[in-house]
Amino acid sequence: MLFNSLTFLIFLPTVFILYWFVFGKSLKLRNILLLVASYVFYGWWDYRFLSLILASSLVDYFIALSLEKKEDKRSRKLLLSASLIFNLGLLGVFKYYNFFIESWVDLWSGLGVQMNVSSLEIILPVGISFYTFQTLSYTIDVYRNKLKPTSNFIQFAAFVSFFPQLVAGPIERATNLLPQFKTLHKFDYTLAKSGVSLIVWGLFKKMVVADNCAFFVNQIFDSPSSYSAAELWAGAVLFGFQIYGDFSGYSDIAIGTARLFGFRLMTNFKFPYFSRDIAEFWRRWHISLSTWFRDYLYIPLGGSRGSKSQQVRNIFIIFLVSGFWHGANWTFVVWGAIHACLFLPLLLLNRNRKNREVGDLKFRDFVSMAVTFGLVVIAWVFFRANDVGDAGAYILKMFSANFDTLSVFFKSAKMILLTAIVLFSIAVMMGIEFLAYRKDKSEVSLSPVYTVVIMLLISLLGVYKNPADFIYFQF
Repeated sequence: MLFNSLTFLIFLPTVFILYWFVFGKSLKLRNILLLVASYVFYGWWDYRFLSLILASSLVDYFIALSLEKKEDKRSRKLLLSASLIFNLGLLGVFKYYNFFIESWVDLWSGLGVQMNVSSLEIILPVGISFYTFQTLSYTIDVYRNKLKPTSNFIQFAAFVSFFPQLVAGPIERATNLLPQFKTLHKFDYTLAKSGVSLIVWGLFKKMVVADNCAFFVNQIFDSPSSYSAAELWAGAVLFGFQIYGDFSGYSDIAIGTARLFGFRLMTNFKFPYFSRDIAEFWRRWHISLSTWFRDYLYIPLGGSRGSKSQQVRNIFIIFLVSGFWHGANWTFVVWGAIHACLFLPLLLLNRNRKNREVGDLKFRDFVSMAVTFGLVVIAWVFFRANDVGDAGAYILKMFSANFDTLSVFFKSAKMILLTAIVLFSIAVMMGIEFLAYRKDKSEVSLSPVYTVVIMLLISLLGVYKNPADFIYFQF
């Protein structure tokens, strides 16, 4: 079920009314409602994959309860290993099986050995990378004695499948979200109003910015050889705004929707395109994932402790794994490696924690923002391309001397109008977010008047015909 669909427009008010006005006095019934609603929401894509969410919930629920009863380290490690093997095994089979098979065949083919190994027609379940990491964080925190396991399966299953953030995050920690299912929330008008504001802002970023950018991005990336270097640069830049509008828009809608039910989710984006270096970018981009890898992989590896060589190793591991998390394609691994290489000089010069506050911006800060954005855009080419070869060819042509035309944007009156809409919507998005960034806020907060204005822009400029899935659904 898409957030920007008529189905969700009916689904959300229905669940809202039942939650507050029908089951308002019973915590148990509320949690059952959210659990059922979440399964309906997810099952709208393919009900068969509900069994995976249920299986993951059952396994980690019982493993966590067993961890509480065990005191010897060996038994606890075995239980944790069982959770890791089960969850990562699910992820490996459904997301990476064909990738490993095809890579193995390609490796031997490169050595002159032809192999006939058939791949399987495995459908990637929507959001599997998100909910497996969410359940893993629960068992790991119970193992580390940072969290008491819950004995209430309904509460735990509702935490795992909570529909606002189930498909594309934020990847919530049990320490933050699970206790909220143990509270009988009272309606908070201020919280709900901020939730509506975020939903509207997220829909603007998705339906107006991202989906209009996609029209040009798809054309240019589908046939890069047909376009000039200037057009390829434009395509890469527009993809940068597309993926930001698409993914951060989803997070805004998810966070805002959760607030309508009295839940508070973590901030997932904090205006990353105003970052002054790559380290700051990763403190502001997909925060729930970057902090997940920091806490459950980077720090256990040693983090920034130890020798410089160990720190460099840890940085490359974290970025390569992060890239691979995004998809079963070498393009994502290369994308992660590029960011590791961009992060490395900051680490070696001890400047990776320099830009932690906004402060008084000077001219050099704006130059740093532009340079950082340019580097991020170049890396995005690998993220968007079909394979590494295509990405390499795309980037080589970007740096060619063929800057003679931007005709793709001016072929017809329709293209000129769409170009104007894209540029206008990007300007609105970045302008409003810059004002929030300057005040060092974590999110955009629209006044009622501006909320109505943005809703009007969505109705006039949004893409309604054949709405595109959110990009991160494939991850």
